[in-house]
Amino acid sequence: MRATYSNSKWRCFLTGAILTAAFAAGVPANAADPDLAPLPLNLPLPTLKGTPEDLPKGPNIEALTDKARPAFLAPKGARNVALNKKVTASDRNPITGQLSQITDGQKEAFDDQVVEMRKGVQWVQVDLGEMCEIYAVVIWHDHRLIQAFRSVVVQAADDPDFIENVTVLFNNDTENVAGLGIGFDKQYFETLQGKLIPVKNGLRTRYLRFYSRGSNSSAFNCYQEIEVYGQPVKKQDVVSQ
Repeated sequence: MRATYSNSKWRCFLTGAILTAAFAAGVPANAADPDLAPLPLNLPLPTLKGTPEDLPKGPNIEALTDKARPAFLAPKGARNVALNKKVTASDRNPITGQLSQITDGQKEAFDDQVVEMRKGVQWVQVDLGEMCEIYAVVIWHDHRLIQAFRSVVVQAADDPDFIENVTVLFNNDTENVAGLGIGFDKQYFETLQGKLIPVKNGLRTRYLRFYSRGSNSSAFNCYQEIEVYGQPVKKQDVVSQ
């Protein structure tokens, strides 16, 4: 698709990306609380792409924007505890890519960095390897083009079968297609910034599961990267729970 950005709009887009990268690199947004710091997010590079004319609209979808996202503050020491952690999925043999790529830290808008799974409701699951206190989750489904993924649900649990202490962190499945309950969060468009999902008050958990059902552009389910920001829980604290 040939790019349709004007020079001024493209400069604004790059400026937003640069500001976001500055926040991610640790530029403090609020010095009021010395125990908090911006997440150490490393964003992918911006890509020059046109905006489709038939993007979905309505009250249940966020407006498309190229503005930089404000820095997200979390307790100091928070890091991506999902990096290189084990990934399993409902589709054990993706059409393209390997499941391990979803937590390998690579999220550029390249074809070989996208894990594509089959149609219908599919999920991927990340095992953090130990109990962690998490503060935010960031997802990049597929920002090669502007699109909105459907029936996105994010859950956390203490066990791999999602029976113990299941917590819903995000749900925009307004039609309950995934059978996990009606969601009230909005759909959103894929961008280089990914979708940041705050976790209120921190949550102690080990497993996270991510559902989707294709997008407005494709029936297939895609993932480029999942990052989970938090800190491992000390063993004595886990025992005392």
